[in-house]
Amino acid sequence: MTARSAGTVPALELAVQDVAGVRVAVRLRVERVELCSALALGGLTPSLAVVEAAVAAAGAVGVHVLVRPRAGDFRYDADEVAVMVADVRRAVVAGADGVVVGALDGTGLPDLAVLDRLREAAEGVQVTFHRAVDVSADPVTALDLVAGSGVDRVLTSGGAARAVDGADRLRRMVGVAAGRLEVMAGAGVDAAAVPALLATGVDALHFSAKRRVAARGIPLGQSEDGHDVTDEGLAAAVLAAVRGG
Repeated sequence: MTARSAGTVPALELAVQDVAGVRVAVRLRVERVELCSALALGGLTPSLAVVEAAVAAAGAVGVHVLVRPRAGDFRYDADEVAVMVADVRRAVVAGADGVVVGALDGTGLPDLAVLDRLREAAEGVQVTFHRAVDVSADPVTALDLVAGSGVDRVLTSGGAARAVDGADRLRRMVGVAAGRLEVMAGAGVDAAAVPALLATGVDALHFSAKRRVAARGIPLGQSEDGHDVTDEGLAAAVLAAVRGG
C-alpha cells in the first residue's frame, strides 16, 4: 500500500444512510459509500435490511458499513463489543465490501484488542478505522498504532472539527501512514475544501453532501427537527472539484 502520488485522483467515499443515497453514488460513479444511520449523530450502525437493500442497489459501488452501536465516546463495555462483532459478521454475510469500526481504551488510544476482534469478524473484507482517531489522546500516535494492526485505512479530520482545518496534521499523518495504510480525510468536506485537502496527499476524501429536510408535525424527541438526505448537486460539486470537471 502506497501513498497517493502527486497528480493522481483520490478515491471518493460518500456517506449515506439510505438506498436513495446509494443511488446517488451509483449515478455519480463514486468509488464507495459509507452506509450508516443517524448522520446527525455522526453515524450509527444501520439496520440489516438497509444493508441488504444498499448492497442490492450498489452495483459497482463498494458498500462499507459503519458499525457504531451508540453515540458518545468510543470506550465500549463487553456487551457493546459483542454487539459490534455480531454486526460486523452480519454486514459481511449481507454482502458488504467493507466495515468501518473503531474503539478507544482507557488511555484514550485505539483499543487494539477490540480492533483485533472486529477485524477477525470482518473475515477479509476491507476495514476502516473511523474518526475515533480524532478524539483520541494523540491522533498521530493513534494512527501509528492502527497502522500496525492490519486495517486498510483510517478516516480522519486531522483531529480538527473540519478536515480543512486539520490540513497540517493530515499531512503528517500521510507521512506516518505511507506504505502501511490509506489516509482518508473527512469532516465538513465540500467543494471549496478540496484543493487544500488534495495538497495534503491524502489517499481518499469522505463527504456526506447532506441536506436537511424539515420535519412535519410535532417533534418526537430532542433535535427531531427533520432528517438528512443526500443532495446530488452538492455531491456532484465535490466530484467536479476533485476530478477537474
